[in-house]
Amino acid sequence: MLVKKWEKLPQNLQCDAVRPYYEKLRKKNFSLFFKRVFDIFVSSIMLILLSLVFLILALAIKIDSRGPVFFRQERVTQYGKTFRIFKFRTMVAGADKMGSQVTVGGDARITKVGKFIRKCRLDEVSQLIDVWRGKMSFVGTRPEVPKYVERYSDEMFATLLLPAGVTSEASIKFKDEDELLKDAVDVDETYVNEVLPRKMEYNLQSLKKYGFWRDIGTMFKTVGAVLKR
Repeated sequence: MLVKKWEKLPQNLQCDAVRPYYEKLRKKNFSLFFKRVFDIFVSSIMLILLSLVFLILALAIKIDSRGPVFFRQERVTQYGKTFRIFKFRTMVAGADKMGSQVTVGGDARITKVGKFIRKCRLDEVSQLIDVWRGKMSFVGTRPEVPKYVERYSDEMFATLLLPAGVTSEASIKFKDEDELLKDAVDVDETYVNEVLPRKMEYNLQSLKKYGFWRDIGTMFKTVGAVLKR
C-alpha cells in the first residue's frame, strides 16, 4: 500500500493537481504500511466469524432469484488498476446491462431479498474478500466503474493514490445516494455532474487529513450509520 515514487506513478497521476496530495501521503508511508497490516488481520478474522452469515445470504439470494450469489463488476482502485469487485447480488441477473450503473430509489431491478440486504448494507460485507486480496482497504474512496473514472478531473485522480475503500466519509454522507438520483432524467449524467463532484470533495479532504486513527473513526461512524437505518 506504500505510495510509489513520483516518476513511477501512471502518467495521469503525474500532474500539478495531484502533487500536493502525493507529498502529504509520502510522509505517511509507515502509517500506510500499518493500515495494510490491519486490513489483512481484521479481514481474515471477520471472514472466519462471518462465514455463517455469508452462507445464509448466499442461500437467500439463490432461493429468491436466478443468477449468481455475487455481483462481479469491474471497478478502479489504486493507480487506476481495475479489479472485479465482490458484492452480494441484490438485483436481477444482468441488471448492469439493463440501465444505469448506479442504483436509484425504487429501482425495479432490485430483488425482494436484495431490498433487505441493501437496507442493512450487507451487500458490502463480501468486500472483505477484496480487502483481504489487497484490492481494497477498509477505508478509502469507493471504487467507481471505469466509465466514471474517465470523467474525473485532474484533482480527482489523487484519490487513486490509495486503494479503494469499503467505506469513507463520503459514503456516510451519501448513504442515501439512490434517493438523490431517483428523479433524474439521465442518471449517469446527473451522477457525474452533480453527485460525484460533491462526493469527491469529502474524498479529497480525507486524503489531506489522512491518518490511521482517523480511518478507525470512520469505520465506527459507518457502523453507527448502518445501525440507524
